[in-house]
Amino acid sequence: MEYVTPVPHPRSEAAAPVRSGRRSLALALLCGALGAAVALLASRQGWSAGTVTVAGGDFPLTAKGSEVTGVPAALAIVGLAALVAVFAVGRAGRLLVSGLLALSGAGIVAAALLGATDGSALDEKAAQAAGDTSATAFALTHTVWPYVAAAGGALLLLAGLLALRYGRLWPAMSGRYERDGTPRPRKAKPLDPDRPEDLWKALDRGEDPTGA
Repeated sequence: MEYVTPVPHPRSEAAAPVRSGRRSLALALLCGALGAAVALLASRQGWSAGTVTVAGGDFPLTAKGSEVTGVPAALAIVGLAALVAVFAVGRAGRLLVSGLLALSGAGIVAAALLGATDGSALDEKAAQAAGDTSATAFALTHTVWPYVAAAGGALLLLAGLLALRYGRLWPAMSGRYERDGTPRPRKAKPLDPDRPEDLWKALDRGEDPTGA
């Protein structure tokens, strides 16, 4: 008894990369946009709090993420721009932009984790509040927002890795929207035989004003 091995249809084989490209594209866009938004939101929240002793007693201090480190917010904007640029560049440029997207996410993760226990921003505020450069904050507490920023960076990193892996399957910006800066030739206006100045201008350009 002979067994017949089913042969996959050529169309199904060709459609598989297309489906993978669409799924990875949707996931990368979601992760990239969400990650940048989360990192920006987290950088505006309070990351740490403390107290400094002044003449009138204890004075409470708080430090936002942007005061602790400006790296997550800056890299979130860079990552968002790289996510958009992925579709506006060619294949070689797409590889570089995808790498930039992944590095932006990794940088946010590293900066957020380093800032999670950083008290230098509170010490600066303590010195200003006390009027003493040697004053430091005490009773420090830290929030979860640095880790939220790190999660946003991880999403951007995932979007960059997806772009590196599947970016060659993604569509690029249509050529009709691109401009190479080359000036378009202007169409010559038809000559009016009743206007002598038009005839002289045609002669100056080396044209035959009497030609059809």
